Amino acid sequence: MGTIALTDEERREIEQRIAELELEHGDLDDIIGRLSETPTQDQLQLRRLKKKKLFLKDQLARLRDKLIPDILA
Repeated sequence: MGTIALTDEERREIEQRIAELELEHGDLDDIIGRLSETPTQDQLQLRRLKKKKLFLKDQLARLRDKLIPDILA
């Protein structure tokens, strides 16, 4: 593909961002779990939280892909 290799600083920044997103993703998972146990919970709010959690998961996947060097076939 011809992508440019990451510098050590760029790699550290990506790894730090991944750690932050993982923490936020885990927090959302906990919140969603607790809210799901409450039958009177606002379903719209729950859907929004689940959508945000999925968005974070996608961001994490993209960032992790940046850390993996391209392998020529």
